[in-house]
Amino acid sequence: MSSTTLESTADSLSRLGISASFASSAPKLHENLHLLSPDKIELAKMLVEMGQSHLFDHWAEPGFDDEEKKGFFDQVAQLNSSYPGGLESYIKTARELLADSKAGKNPFDGFTPSVPKGEILTFGDENFINFEESGVREARKTAFVLVAGGLGERLGYNGIKVALPAETTTGSGFLQQYIESILALQEASGRLAQGDSQTRIPLVIMTSDDTHTRTVELLESNSYFGMEPTQVKLLKQEKVACLDDNDARLAVEPRNKYRIQTKPHGHGDVHSLLFSSGLLKVWHDAGLRWVLFFQDTNGLLFKAIPAALGVSAARQYHVNSLAVPRKAKEAIGGITKLTHADGRTMVINVEYNQLDPLLRATGHDDGDVNDETGYSPFPGNINQLILELGPYIEELTKTGGAIKEFVNPKYKDASKTSFKSSTRLECMMQDYPKTLPPTARVGFTVMDAWLAYAPVKNNPEDAAKVPKGNPYHSATSGEMAIYCANSLILKKAGAQVADPVVQVFNGQEVEVWPRTTWKPKWGLTFAEIKRKVCGSCTISQRSTMVIKGRDVFLEDLSLDGALLIDAVDDAKVKVRGSVQNKGWILENIDYKDASVPEELRIRGFRINKIEQLEKKYTEPGEFCVEP
Repeated sequence: MSSTTLESTADSLSRLGISASFASSAPKLHENLHLLSPDKIELAKMLVEMGQSHLFDHWAEPGFDDEEKKGFFDQVAQLNSSYPGGLESYIKTARELLADSKAGKNPFDGFTPSVPKGEILTFGDENFINFEESGVREARKTAFVLVAGGLGERLGYNGIKVALPAETTTGSGFLQQYIESILALQEASGRLAQGDSQTRIPLVIMTSDDTHTRTVELLESNSYFGMEPTQVKLLKQEKVACLDDNDARLAVEPRNKYRIQTKPHGHGDVHSLLFSSGLLKVWHDAGLRWVLFFQDTNGLLFKAIPAALGVSAARQYHVNSLAVPRKAKEAIGGITKLTHADGRTMVINVEYNQLDPLLRATGHDDGDVNDETGYSPFPGNINQLILELGPYIEELTKTGGAIKEFVNPKYKDASKTSFKSSTRLECMMQDYPKTLPPTARVGFTVMDAWLAYAPVKNNPEDAAKVPKGNPYHSATSGEMAIYCANSLILKKAGAQVADPVVQVFNGQEVEVWPRTTWKPKWGLTFAEIKRKVCGSCTISQRSTMVIKGRDVFLEDLSLDGALLIDAVDDAKVKVRGSVQNKGWILENIDYKDASVPEELRIRGFRINKIEQLEKKYTEPGEFCVEP
């Protein structure tokens, strides 16, 4: 490099406010500054000022690895722009949280827990039916947000979790089920609004680097499962920088000295992504009122959504958390009202391992115990939230969508001076209410777990180790929960459904009910199902019933075997009389048997389709099935 170039570089550096102390604290960086544009030099200054000059200790001299050095600052720019307040804010927050963690500070110091106000529903009673109907009305004013950043590795499945079949009788996957449920809500809500059938309910899917491309492929190869492609928006979550020590020094990738190590930040990012996307304003201008957040592998969820939306509307909740009854000390967070000595209050999820000690520390000597109902008075949070859009926008305008974070370093020893591996800040979607004013109306809606909650998150080996009586939360139990819920709903609607038998699959003891499934448009609400189950219907335990059609009526049906009805929307089909055949049977398979597809292996069974009565109606009209 010529002396004149060096002089002009020195001039420009002094103009950029780079001092001699900068050169001495990061000499390798200083030598390479000429590679960087002015905005990247500003980022370099910020890193040095924030005590991050170690990042440049291993940099080569100018002329070597220059493209990698530029790539490093491209990554820094991306990490800086994707975090509310930028990297400087991230490092400052990390230092505060790491200091609190080292000091063993309790985040709930000064708070007293109490049971918040909420709505406890009983499936199928008049109250429930009314809430369901008003919830269907509200659906056309609702945007749905699916948090789907995860792969199925923890399940023993290599695909994205939303592609996994929710049940194997029809093979329909979670994403398909969710979209078909939203479309059924869209149609029913449009009908109730009389004539306004133009509404398109928006769906946002939050993805990650791991899932984004495969989610797009799943949607495109299945024609968006019947949705208009314009209805669906994908927002990709970025990762955050890892931290090497209590001083929040950013961690370098072990195999690449020109990259900062990153890890996921948690599903709390959904709020800042929605805020920065501009979608909230678009929805608000279009007259939407609610934003409903839901998780990626709960096959029962949409059975609970209409009633929960009805509760939000009736109680005018700014925040409504969907919840299930929880046993004291059960490994699921409890929805809790916290009141601080200084008068602050909030209603939030308190993790189960924090709730019991918090209760004991505030005068409840027995801690978290069951009351006369046999359950803890603190309902179990299942991470499905309904937020009122107006107040939500107001709050995010103040916070930029930033959610209160936490850090969970794994220390090498009791001195808490060094970590076993790098850590990072994390945030959770359900911590949104932590920053709300005391005037915010924050409540919950409790429904039975059999109706609302059967997440699929554990692989067969982990599920088999779960203590007896506790939920397995596996692909096996998730599928069986769908059959159980459908059977109980049909029972409540007046059908005689045989009791389940207990079987063991993949080391898990489960109740096997008749395998009844239907498309969401057949039975979106309990009132609708009740209207379609007439007379005296009986279904034996070994039976399978699949209903794919809107206007299919069961009248005095006696089913002992397999029955499949597939009808277009304008075909009205009455199914009567006795259907008996060899049916479909469940056969055990070994989850270690590599010759079987993963999505079946993780269940421990496959369906042997021996014999069935199958009827397909492709034309409009009125039809009757009478074997």
